[in-house]
Amino acid sequence: MNDIVPRVVATPKALELIEKLKAKHGPLMFHQSGGCCDGSSPMCYPAGELRVGAQDVLLGEIGGCPFYIRRDQYEYWRHTQLIIDVVPGRGGMFSLEGPEGLRFHTRSRRFTEEEWKALAQAGLV
Repeated sequence: MNDIVPRVVATPKALELIEKLKAKHGPLMFHQSGGCCDGSSPMCYPAGELRVGAQDVLLGEIGGCPFYIRRDQYEYWRHTQLIIDVVPGRGGMFSLEGPEGLRFHTRSRRFTEEEWKALAQAGLV
């Protein structure tokens, strides 16, 4: 059993929306936006629509979908677990949830000392 705390998780509401979007659009991927046009929000795309590269870090999966973040932004948030939730409102203009009247929203919490040690021992820090 894996005792390593995931770096990214999704709330039940977010998982429900992910399933709805997968039914409409097929496989999906996420990227934590670092600002610019849509602020700092998780962006949802059809799988493969956004090109990821060496500047991106794969944090994990939510709802069976890969979740990436830019390396420079990861350095700021590396001590936290990202919690992807859903709130009312329009999503980012490039994100698939826009027409649903909901948007993905990132919350975070700092890893506990024990969680951080486990991540470090696993070579994940």
